[in-house]
Amino acid sequence: MLAGVSTDYYVRLEQGRERRPSEQVLDALARVLELDPAATEHLYELAHPRPRQRPVRREEEVAPGLLRLLRLWDHTPAFIRGRWMDLLATNGMADALYGGLDHNDNLLRLCFLNPEARAFYPDWEQSAALKAAQLRTGAGTDPDDPFLPQLVDELSDQSAEFVRIWARHDVLPRHTERKRFRHPIVGELMLSYEVFTINSAPGQQLVIFQADPGSPSERGLAMLSSLVPPPQEPVLVPQVGAAPRVHRQI
Repeated sequence: MLAGVSTDYYVRLEQGRERRPSEQVLDALARVLELDPAATEHLYELAHPRPRQRPVRREEEVAPGLLRLLRLWDHTPAFIRGRWMDLLATNGMADALYGGLDHNDNLLRLCFLNPEARAFYPDWEQSAALKAAQLRTGAGTDPDDPFLPQLVDELSDQSAEFVRIWARHDVLPRHTERKRFRHPIVGELMLSYEVFTINSAPGQQLVIFQADPGSPSERGLAMLSSLVPPPQEPVLVPQVGAAPRVHRQI
């Protein structure tokens, strides 16, 4: 009633039988439901998805130039994550931060499927909700992506906590944030991070952590650097019929 649409039309929207709502209807729904800017953008993405070239396989490749950049960035953790929150490439500091943890090839699997995650992320509930919201935001940009349902099904089958948080339908764009870690050797770290979109590889993002100057966390990162082995050249593994793919460790 408040949005000025009929009950029958709204039901068709919810059930997916009406796929082309007008912008006036979307504006009215966003206003009546009091959606924030991120949720409003998600609503528009679902209603009017942009044509995209979908990947034909699960693996994502990282450009050699980005790998060189990661290799040069050696004083704070940094990694490249893919559209499904896979860690596609890491520098030595990121390996030292996440090393030894099961499922550390994917941030969602690490958070929801590794029992040690609750110790590694002291603010686990907040971290888990953020990752699920970011995944749903990414799903809204390409709702017909063939690989996202596989990941959601896997997490739902193995984690009741993921089912609970995913059912909230939160959306949140990836942005600057502060995050607490509890490393088994160097202790607690409070790090902020910046996320940079990689225009040449849609869906990939460069994430760089840093600590406040002069803080205990900066000293903790200095300790963490002592765990990093000398840098090595990336290892390229040729695949039949495909371009070389780079192992995550660099």
